[in-house]
Amino acid sequence: MFSRVFPSRIFSPAVNQAGHIGALAVGVWAIMSGAILFARGEDPNSAPKQGAEVLKTDILAVFAHPDDETGMAATLALYARGRHAVVANIYCTRGEGGGNMVGTQESSALGILREAELRDCLSTLGIRYCYFLDRLDWAYTESVAATLQKWGREETLGRLVRLVRALRPEVMLTMNPAPTPGQHGHHQAAGLLATEAFAAAANPARFPEQLQKEGLTVWQPRKLYFTGKSGGVLCTIKVDGPLPNGETAGQIAAQALANHRSQAFGNFRNAAWLQRPQSFSLIKSVIPLTESEQDLLRGLPVSEDAELKPIALAVPPSEPPLKLAFVPRPALANYRQWVKDQQIEAAAQQFQADLPLVGGRPNDVVLTLANNGESPSSGVLQLALPPGWAAEPVRQSMQVAPHSVASPRFRVTPPPATRNDIEITASFAQDMELCRASAVVHPLPSASVVQVKMAPSLDGTDSGWEHIPSLRITTADLVEGKVDSEADSSAEFRLAHNGQTLFVEVRVKDDVVVTNIAPNDIRGHWRSDSVEICVDPADGAEHTLGCFKLGIFPFDTTGVVRAARDADANQGLVEETAPQVRLHSQRTADGYRIQAALPFDELGLHYPQTKTFGFNLIVYDGDKVGAALGENINKSRIAWAPRPGVQGRPEDWGRLELQ
Repeated sequence: MFSRVFPSRIFSPAVNQAGHIGALAVGVWAIMSGAILFARGEDPNSAPKQGAEVLKTDILAVFAHPDDETGMAATLALYARGRHAVVANIYCTRGEGGGNMVGTQESSALGILREAELRDCLSTLGIRYCYFLDRLDWAYTESVAATLQKWGREETLGRLVRLVRALRPEVMLTMNPAPTPGQHGHHQAAGLLATEAFAAAANPARFPEQLQKEGLTVWQPRKLYFTGKSGGVLCTIKVDGPLPNGETAGQIAAQALANHRSQAFGNFRNAAWLQRPQSFSLIKSVIPLTESEQDLLRGLPVSEDAELKPIALAVPPSEPPLKLAFVPRPALANYRQWVKDQQIEAAAQQFQADLPLVGGRPNDVVLTLANNGESPSSGVLQLALPPGWAAEPVRQSMQVAPHSVASPRFRVTPPPATRNDIEITASFAQDMELCRASAVVHPLPSASVVQVKMAPSLDGTDSGWEHIPSLRITTADLVEGKVDSEADSSAEFRLAHNGQTLFVEVRVKDDVVVTNIAPNDIRGHWRSDSVEICVDPADGAEHTLGCFKLGIFPFDTTGVVRAARDADANQGLVEETAPQVRLHSQRTADGYRIQAALPFDELGLHYPQTKTFGFNLIVYDGDKVGAALGENINKSRIAWAPRPGVQGRPEDWGRLELQ
């Protein structure tokens, strides 16, 4: 055990709106039990704080990873440095699953580095406490269900509730848990857990051992905000005004966030966008509202004998006598049920149902027809589809009993080659239309995989590949970034199998092939030129835990093809996680060529019982000449089944059928 004295920091004495005494001239820093502690001076005429008041906090923010505070960093600096509020941050993970722009540390070692960067950042922001829930940053996913399965939902919530009860915050801030496309599942989980902790911390029936054995008492935070504009009461915070030291909160945030160098934030010192107003949506409150919210601590503190009860932020829309709706993908259906359970329907984000349907084959489309009235309702339900689309049945007659819900089902077949999203509608009518619903349909590509008697070559030649049909990925199949031309980034690939192994050949057009990945840094394939092969044995899974995802660097800095599994349940170097996989790569006149043999045993495919499965092929392009070792140079991503965030969402992958 040792102690370390940090440079003193000067703050002006002040009393914030919540009645807490501001920091005095000399600050002594210590790191204890995972927290950053700033020892504030206290009024010499008053007794030192005791008991629960020792850690009393004004604002508590809950995030998933270090650097997630970026979106509200200027606001946190405004309150911590400008108003001397006590601010605490809680992080679910230490970010050990992220990238690294400054070294080769990964996994737990990367978590150590990112924690150090974070503490430097929070020191600059003036944030007093920092705690971790010690959950694993296991990979990129868009699934909150997979995240909570990995973390353990109840145990993680208990850890967060313990901190809420110990810190006794007036206000909680967190990330919006809505499943918007591209939103990390860990971010969604952080917002979900913070929302549940807001009420659970005040409930003596939740985690009672903390009250019985740990000396804690229940605590009800007064307000909960999500970042950004949701459906709640909006609070806009201006961060471009000068603080006592002459800097703005936005400028302080820029200096602070530049500490996240491993995540390429080093240039944030000049980020002008951090001076813009920051928005928060009030999601829950137990104190009365005013006409406008321009201060997160508005109305606080309240007297000890004040009645704290949930305030209705908005009146939920009344249910119509008949309500027709498309059943959305599981993530959205779960979110809708969760906001209902949390009684925040009026403040939550609204979504139109989104249906991924495979082109050229029948897909189940399910609706709900709710009769909220007192008498039966009968009529005809039918879909309105574009030309070339088919539905079975075309229409169906149905009767719904009072206060009950029917779940009619259609089989919808999009044309094989259609790729553009469309809107479809359903209507329920008797003599006249009674109700209507709409959904966005996202068509997915499909293809057959030919069976061969002899395995095609894996030596860079055409032997065995020349008669196999090819599929194309063009500039129109953009997932992210910018592609200048077919020569800049495009691909042609072939697929075959022999009943035991899936064979994949990819010919990538890339006018600038970059090799900046060292042999001891085979991970994070998105950082450089690479190809990602995605296989989903479940044929439309909600998350990637049961999938096989392989990122392939065509060449490391020694010219050798290398690969690693990523964001599935068995991540790491391919030679360790899928040792039967065989790879070959070579340069071509216009790019590079990869050939792969992927045994069904490694993919989790059971042929011939399983003949149809999810598949995607994603091409990553960098093009930066002179890129530093390990530098993230990702310029664009194209895919056979393109959509933002598609690498973490198997529902939106294409489908293959083994012949």
